[in-house]
Amino acid sequence: MPLPHFLLILLTVVLAAALTLWVTVSAGIPMVAVLLLALSAAALLHFGHRDRHDQDG
Repeated sequence: MPLPHFLLILLTVVLAAALTLWVTVSAGIPMVAVLLLALSAAALLHFGHRDRHDQDG
């Protein structure tokens, strides 16, 4: 992947995160609720991912 393409993707992700935080703070949603929601979503993605690589050998 060319460097400018990578940097553009990185910038897009950072801007989307900043926009999300700005909207939640402006809406008055507590930051603890946002953190718990993000943690729950990460846990669901982690435990829901099946890659068929068990550690049995």
